Amino acid sequence: MQKLPRAQLALEGLSVGDAFGQKFFGNYDEVVRKIEERVIPQAPWHLTDDSIMGIAIVETLQKHDGIDQDYFAQCLAKNYKKNIYRGYGGMAHSILQAIYQGQDWRIVSPSVFDGSGSYGNGAAMRIAPLGGYFADHIPLLKKHALLSGEVTHAHLEGKVGGLAVALAASWAFNHQGNATISHDMLHFVVEHLPDSDVKSGIAKACELPLSYKVETATAALGNGSQISAQDTVPFTLWCAARHINDFEEAMWATVSGLGDRDTTCAIVGGIVALSVGEQGIPKEWLQARESLTNWEGRESQW
Repeated sequence: MQKLPRAQLALEGLSVGDAFGQKFFGNYDEVVRKIEERVIPQAPWHLTDDSIMGIAIVETLQKHDGIDQDYFAQCLAKNYKKNIYRGYGGMAHSILQAIYQGQDWRIVSPSVFDGSGSYGNGAAMRIAPLGGYFADHIPLLKKHALLSGEVTHAHLEGKVGGLAVALAASWAFNHQGNATISHDMLHFVVEHLPDSDVKSGIAKACELPLSYKVETATAALGNGSQISAQDTVPFTLWCAARHINDFEEAMWATVSGLGDRDTTCAIVGGIVALSVGEQGIPKEWLQARESLTNWEGRESQW
């Protein structure tokens, strides 16, 4: 499979996961019941900012064969402005609105949070297509993953969160058809990360048996409820490793962790899709998901 189709495959998985996960917000008891009973959500499944940012990744890769940061920043801002009602967080609103109004991302991104930059999970949630695109060239993957994160997440943890997911996505594609349920993917990711809290969290995930209950994993690793890379990426990579050959099981396990469930499911969906291929994504789920090419200006209603 060529580079761009790999990125598009990851986007399919990311967007289905995103749209699936966002259906499980609301009354806690009702949400838990639906997850336990595996109630398939009623269509349509709307996209959130996770998918819209993933689309910007693919647009940039298609145009520049990598991450041109200025072009990527404009893609993010342009797509944001087409429909701002997609679940963007408060800081994302501030950053993307500023870029859209003409401010330089090099000034905007490092200035947030009193100059420390964002360590949110936004760089991680959108990046699986880049991991697919550069699956056959890890040095380029590492370079462009960090470039993509820097545009909105100047903090080391935010950038490393994106890098970790891109590495996991590349591993999933490179083991497509022969991946085994193990910690191998997690060990591979840890080997390529700089020292960081995200790396420490994934190292902890390496020691957590994949047979453990999801509740045990979230207690140890987080579930994205803090909207940070540190609180999101270790759990999602553990879920992906646990169900690397089964997209549907991966989604149910991930959403059962609750937390930032559209984002956790988007991350896991993008990774696992590269392992199972498009044929591994349930057709009815693809049909329920909102179109990736006809979302502009629509009310998301989620």
